[in-house]
Amino acid sequence: MKPVLFALFATLAVSMFGLAGVAYAQEDGGSSDNGAKLIGAGIAFGVAAGGAGVGLGYVGSAGLAVISENPALQSKVFIFIGMVESIAIYGIVMMFIILGQ
Repeated sequence: MKPVLFALFATLAVSMFGLAGVAYAQEDGGSSDNGAKLIGAGIAFGVAAGGAGVGLGYVGSAGLAVISENPALQSKVFIFIGMVESIAIYGIVMMFIILGQ
């Protein structure tokens, strides 16, 4: 239980320091929310990649079982694996959209 609380506290501390803006003496009127952008982009890609990894584990193991029983269904298994992998690609696209603003 103690390592979980430590990890939660460390994540919270890193998040708070990343969201804090830096004060400059002469700012040109632009917003200094680069920390929030980076955290948002990291969360977008991390959650998408994690979800795709979990889904790929389930689909991949079931696909290998299907291919071992009927090798003719190999192309359909590859289609399903590609559909699951597209979730990670959507996460990468959202990360670049967030960083590009």
